[in-house]
Amino acid sequence: MKSTKQSTGVIRPILTGATLGVLLAGVFVLGFYVRGLFPDPVHIQTVPIEEAGYPLIDEVQGLIDQIYLREQPDYISRQYGAIRGMLSTLEDPNTFFIDPPVARSEADALAGTYGGIGVLVNLNELGQFVVYPFDDSPAIEAGIQQGAILVAINGTPISIDNSLDSVDQMLRGEVIDDNGVEVTVRQNDEELTVFIAFDVINVPSVIWRVTDDDTRIGYVQLLRFTARTPEELETALQELNQTDVEALIIDMRNNSGGLLDESIDVASEFINRSVVIYEVTQDSERTFNAEQGGLATDIPLAVLVNNRTASAAELVAGAIRDNDRGILIGQRTFGKGTVQQIFALSDGSSVHITSAEWFTPDRTPIAGVGLIPDIEMIPDENGRDVEYGEAIRYLQTTLETE
Repeated sequence: MKSTKQSTGVIRPILTGATLGVLLAGVFVLGFYVRGLFPDPVHIQTVPIEEAGYPLIDEVQGLIDQIYLREQPDYISRQYGAIRGMLSTLEDPNTFFIDPPVARSEADALAGTYGGIGVLVNLNELGQFVVYPFDDSPAIEAGIQQGAILVAINGTPISIDNSLDSVDQMLRGEVIDDNGVEVTVRQNDEELTVFIAFDVINVPSVIWRVTDDDTRIGYVQLLRFTARTPEELETALQELNQTDVEALIIDMRNNSGGLLDESIDVASEFINRSVVIYEVTQDSERTFNAEQGGLATDIPLAVLVNNRTASAAELVAGAIRDNDRGILIGQRTFGKGTVQQIFALSDGSSVHITSAEWFTPDRTPIAGVGLIPDIEMIPDENGRDVEYGEAIRYLQTTLETE
């Protein structure tokens, strides 16, 4: 049985979806506009333009400090804005900056484990924060019900002015003696205030079962690619093998990706020593091969994908198809075929920088294109899982003709 790679260091290849930063054009326009109004005032000091560094930013900041009418945002906010403006000039939606609360949430999600009370937090259409406790979590044990409305944390009211990520971080912390959080929720038309001690929360990334439609067919859903995904998938396949399943549905619909090394491990469970991806950087090409010893390298596979299947999920889907290990069923995938490295900055924020592009074993590009399924289907308007049904029929036919 192959070993699971562990996350190391502060720089990790990651394949996730991303958003653009905001521009600082307005600040620069303001600077030049002010200089036009005051051609050569004695009291305004300018900084000479140098070949290295960013002297124009210092020059504009000096002008704002001296004559700007209103109160400025704090210094950190201005730095964040400058960074986002700089990155936006690269015109790469996957190279971006995120501030500390979001960075912490992302790191927790990729690790698959964190300290907290064990809830999923969503924001509803009314601007209320709704909590959904995980099974066997501290929140469940404390009496928090599914769909409870979050009212306050440690006595401080929670409102739409709070960001989703900041609220999520308030419900997390180190698992040490007496460390926890007081939560007030509204459920069953009553308010409940309770102190909940932090505990280790393991967020599942793999769900599996034997299908009700045909006991010869197993079902494995890969929700995301975290540090724990290879181990969870190995457990899933071991249990399914004990039931003597003869084929598998691999469901990666809505899987937005995750960690590169872990996605190679996942592909290795289905592909034996063949190419998984080619990775191309500024000046080199690297080949990633599947490791030997996978638990499902010789049984029929049907892979479910849709337009939210992205990054690492596309990598695995493309590798399975190009190695003739299975077919893709569903809708064209998202089309994110680039690799980002995450650099943690000194204040807890982080920056994602695109460092490579990758191609499937048949050297098919994915970036901006996506994968077209072998059986392309239109989602059912009534919410029926027609892709799942098609996968069952395909695998049944395959088993009958073997």
